[in-house]
Amino acid sequence: MLPPPAADSLRRALGQVFQGSEYEWVERQHVTSWLSRLWHNLINWMNNVAAAHPVGFNVVLILLVVALVVILVHMGYVMVRIVRPSARSGPKAAPAGAAVIRDARAHLALADELASRGRYVEALGHLFLAVVLELDKRKVVRFHASKTPAEYVGEARLDAGARTTLATLVASLYRHLFGAVPCDADEYAAFGAAAQELIRTGGGHVVPA
Repeated sequence: MLPPPAADSLRRALGQVFQGSEYEWVERQHVTSWLSRLWHNLINWMNNVAAAHPVGFNVVLILLVVALVVILVHMGYVMVRIVRPSARSGPKAAPAGAAVIRDARAHLALADELASRGRYVEALGHLFLAVVLELDKRKVVRFHASKTPAEYVGEARLDAGARTTLATLVASLYRHLFGAVPCDADEYAAFGAAAQELIRTGGGHVVPA
């Protein structure tokens, strides 16, 4: 018979075998198990509170449900407004007060229509725009929607008399349209006469570049 192995040799061999990773018997923590324990603890706590204070627990629960419903409804309303803007404003709705650029003749007609309804201040804006568009057509100024009325006075290739007329129109426009000074039929008629004269003779007062 073979002699039994020494105890030290046996312990050494077992130690080497159980040092392998497959024999690591440490319990590993998983995120799912942690969340599961947290959920069970929450349920147990709620059950304890419900048992100790049933009326208060029911009141708080109802308030939380109502708050959740309100939040969900608000989120849905916001999402609808974001993804369907045309449903509330119509397709390509123009901003309030925005001027749609047409030709000089169309703005003159619109000015007359507004004046016939007593909306003289708005009519002044269209009259001035008609003047600018006509001068742009004759290469006296260069129209751009971002320019202010005063800028056209500075760049206009006009002689002194026509430039003074244009400056007078701008001053009147600023006083009524931006200064909120009321405009009556007589003032509108005077503005319109000066605008029409500048449109009619503007090409004849051009200063050579």
